[in-house]
Amino acid sequence: MQTTRREILKGTMAAAGLGVLGIPDWMLPALAQGETLVPFTDLPPNINLTPAPDRRIIDIRTIDGPFTSKDQFFTTQHYGHPEIDPAAFRLKITGLVDRPVSLSLAELQKMKSTDVIFGFECSGNRRPLQGLTSNGRWTGVPLRAVLDHAGVKAQAREFVFFGADHGPEDVEFRGQITKVEQHFGRSLARDKALAPELILAWAMNGEPLTRHQGSPLRLIIPGWYGVANVKWISHIHVQEDEYLGKFQARWYRTLRGEMIDGEVEWKESAVTHMQLKSFVARVTRAGADHSVFGVVLNDGTPIKSVDVRVDEGPWQPAKLDPATAPNKYGWKFFTYTWRGATPGEHTVVSRVTDATGRVQPTAEELENKKTFLEDNSQHPRKVMIS
Repeated sequence: MQTTRREILKGTMAAAGLGVLGIPDWMLPALAQGETLVPFTDLPPNINLTPAPDRRIIDIRTIDGPFTSKDQFFTTQHYGHPEIDPAAFRLKITGLVDRPVSLSLAELQKMKSTDVIFGFECSGNRRPLQGLTSNGRWTGVPLRAVLDHAGVKAQAREFVFFGADHGPEDVEFRGQITKVEQHFGRSLARDKALAPELILAWAMNGEPLTRHQGSPLRLIIPGWYGVANVKWISHIHVQEDEYLGKFQARWYRTLRGEMIDGEVEWKESAVTHMQLKSFVARVTRAGADHSVFGVVLNDGTPIKSVDVRVDEGPWQPAKLDPATAPNKYGWKFFTYTWRGATPGEHTVVSRVTDATGRVQPTAEELENKKTFLEDNSQHPRKVMIS
């Protein structure tokens, strides 16, 4: 009898961990009754998805529902995981506001809360694992309501969000290096900071944030890459001048070549909203047919279609999951039934098109992008059919 991942997790062995079976968790994808996994043959031989203290990568082959559990949610950061007592926590709002404030978590939670479903990825998420992505239902207070409480002045143009995490940095200017202790910081322009969909979240999937997720409070910017969603947020400073912190001005930049008047001009842009992307998460077999299951990530623009291609055949329409498709900012699942698969190695790839006509690019179409961030290229997967 085949034991599924769900059965193991429901059993007493889950409490002791899958190691007692000699089988790592990532080798046990969640399958429907009668399904068997068709292994990818393009994964590195030394793949390791064991959680590390400062990094957690999900195994996309084990996605079994729209929301990622708190123990599986991906995480990556630069200054470790600060431990903050929720009872002692205060959110400071300073700068160009009428009433500088220091708000406790309890005071924030007394304001009218809201939920948003948002699935995002690290801007460095890419092949072959695609594991720096997750999806959750976030609960918190609209950022705009908190800023209105402080009273934003008319000349305010830049809203800087600092996390409680910090570390030593070398800041170089014309050969001179200055050592400073720097908090993680990101900023937003006024129109984005005051947009209605942004929230300061204290819960995910109905439970308080964990330390890995930014407890007790984090910024959620639906449709933007993970780096902008500042964790352990402790200070919002409102100013007129542009913010040029390390993770805003020097890191998390994308360099692209753009043809202008017959010449290539190199443009550097900040990592902000997510680029349109889909990827194949797993291929399974049930009887004579095979099922291709995958995930769509985007910035909230409505999705027009998802297509799947096997080898060099024609693109075929995939079916968007009706349960996840309406979620504007959340993961969207798709499936494609692959019939008549022949024995041997095959390549399976997906592409997504949004309502504006944007089509997920190929790797060749992104050759003018010279940094690995924001890789939304089509990701061909190789599978072996027996």
